[in-house]
Amino acid sequence: MDLNKKFTPETWPEHPEKATLEAKNKFVGFWLFLGGETILFATLFATYLALKNKGPSGFGFSTQELYQLPLVLVMTMLLLTSSLTSVYAMYHLKNYNFKKMQLWLAITALLGLGFLMLEVYEFVHYVHEGFTFGNSAFSSSFYTLVGTHGFHVAIGLVWITLLIFRNAKRGLNLYNASKYYTFSLYWHFIDVVWVFIFTVVYLMGVIG
Repeated sequence: MDLNKKFTPETWPEHPEKATLEAKNKFVGFWLFLGGETILFATLFATYLALKNKGPSGFGFSTQELYQLPLVLVMTMLLLTSSLTSVYAMYHLKNYNFKKMQLWLAITALLGLGFLMLEVYEFVHYVHEGFTFGNSAFSSSFYTLVGTHGFHVAIGLVWITLLIFRNAKRGLNLYNASKYYTFSLYWHFIDVVWVFIFTVVYLMGVIG
């Protein structure tokens, strides 16, 4: 099958992301990758819960006093909205509308960038308050968990940016369709992880 073949909306496959053997192999490898990522984050969550609010004598920091829920709510809305916009992008992928797909991917990237900037602001604020990575085992577990997620968001932003610019002149074909769709799955994964972080770290932390 010619991966660079020009299609029309009428001749475009119903599932272009799985139309080739290479694409199917990518999905198998990607799901194995996500399995490893799930184990990684499960370990980080368990470590955080074991060390929550634990520090040296006179530690002076508790989750109820430290976390800023309004800021985290804005971050959550940005990331969840970016997940929705990536769904719109995949809708246009399946309907062979390259320009609209690129547009919604660009919006997804901007929302993800906004989330990441707010997370950096949050970390800087905590450091100024004296809550640093080396402050205690609790602070180390917090920064490791949330920072690892932030690192994954940054990877996703680099990935989506490369996809947008590298394929700007190529258009949509069976070769890059699976790449776009795989990115979308990755983005949904890190959004799901953030929902758990918001619930376990921030919401439970504020409620106590």
